[in-house]
Amino acid sequence: MTIDKDFFAQMEARIPKGEVRTRFAPSPTGYMHVGNLRTALYTYLIARHLGGKFLLRIEDTDQERLVEGATDIIYNTLRQCGLNWDEGPDLGGPVGPYIQTERRDLYGKYAELLIERGGAYRCFCTKERLEELHKNNPTAKYDGLCATLTQAEIEEKLAAGIPYVIRQKIPREGTTTFVDATFGEITVPNDTLDDNVLIKSDGLPTYNFANVIDDHLMGITHVVRGSEYLSSSPKYNLLYEAFGWDIPTYVHCSPVMRDAQHKMSKRHGDPSYEDLIAQGYLCEAVVNYVALLGWSPGGEQEIFSLEDLVKIFDLKGISKSPAVFDIVKLKWMNAEYIKAMSPEAFYAVAEPYLKQAITNPAIDLKAVAALVQPRCEVLTDLAERVDFLDALPDYDVQMYVHKKSKTTLENSLHSLQTALPVLEALETWNNSAIFEALAGLAAAQEVKNSVMLWPVRVAVSGKMSTPGGATELCELLGKEESLNRIRKGIELLSK
Repeated sequence: MTIDKDFFAQMEARIPKGEVRTRFAPSPTGYMHVGNLRTALYTYLIARHLGGKFLLRIEDTDQERLVEGATDIIYNTLRQCGLNWDEGPDLGGPVGPYIQTERRDLYGKYAELLIERGGAYRCFCTKERLEELHKNNPTAKYDGLCATLTQAEIEEKLAAGIPYVIRQKIPREGTTTFVDATFGEITVPNDTLDDNVLIKSDGLPTYNFANVIDDHLMGITHVVRGSEYLSSSPKYNLLYEAFGWDIPTYVHCSPVMRDAQHKMSKRHGDPSYEDLIAQGYLCEAVVNYVALLGWSPGGEQEIFSLEDLVKIFDLKGISKSPAVFDIVKLKWMNAEYIKAMSPEAFYAVAEPYLKQAITNPAIDLKAVAALVQPRCEVLTDLAERVDFLDALPDYDVQMYVHKKSKTTLENSLHSLQTALPVLEALETWNNSAIFEALAGLAAAQEVKNSVMLWPVRVAVSGKMSTPGGATELCELLGKEESLNRIRKGIELLSK
């Protein structure tokens, strides 16, 4: 095959120079798992911290794993998280297209160039021969038979129309060394590396080949990926060297684990980004938490906005050790984000959840939101925490017995019986007036405030835990509903 040198020169001329360029290159397989989001985040932070460009590339060459609509999930997730890209399938750019299957004509040309440069060869081995090679040793490397074919033998097989793949030609001797920003310098013997397939018999590239070609042609300076790709990096280096190209900075990240032994996996029920949002976590909290999964900014501060992260992100903070996903820590962080929101912003996100639980139009949802905001960990907790405002649930009278409040069934009944006429006589119905009335009643009876307040709280809520005290709940429910619930409490305690 004749090599068109002008084509390659034109492709080189398109590559932007003199700037940091990173890329997030997901496969559209259905959802964004936490490890993927972390890769996207670190890739984005490197580019923004160093004043460079952040690219989005869709790697869809594995057609069997594609899921309809998955590309939209990628777009939506990145945008929700504020990880806006500078070049990509929807935006275009100087080195497009940005979808691998739309670039498929490139890979064969570069494979031919690699053959000419001595870095690859055609392999005509049949499936049966390869199966025989691996019969006794499934992990055996390809034996390199076709690397020894003469040009005449190759021409003969091509003329006969024998199918072939293109394999990388690994040196049989010596070592290959690469440097990773996280793991440092790593050297491997070449005889441990396999002559992997670069172009399959259908003409599509393998992942290992396509991403090297694309990264070079897009001018990528920093490649962020999981540590599972450390073993492939020597082969990537050999490809770069065979083409005579600059090698990007490698940034390998250790896995995100469910526990000390197991990686996070959707198959095992571990949450994806979409799952976490559906479970009531705020996007900003998820991004903040994911940033700290395997990276440390130094110091004790843990709450960072995306803008903060851009300013302080440093590759030196990436850990070699796996990071364990701690849902308890994420829940704490989410609660901190909720507390820090303005009342208006919190109500905007809380309103759909509150409306699920409260259908009574007399209940002021904004007042409910103000009450629960300081006590909310995840948004999905809200319905369960406030549903009693809509309708008093059935409850066990043993709830009136509270050791810390020094209440019993007997004194709870007395408290409600004496509180009822006092509250019925109140002309002003708000938190302050209700509290003053009940506190005054407790003082007159020479008991602690809690002896009066706990029974009222149980009577109006039917719950042991509520997002507010007795008088706050009475104000929300209104006078008539509160008094009706107190009468119901008296009835239950009198049986």
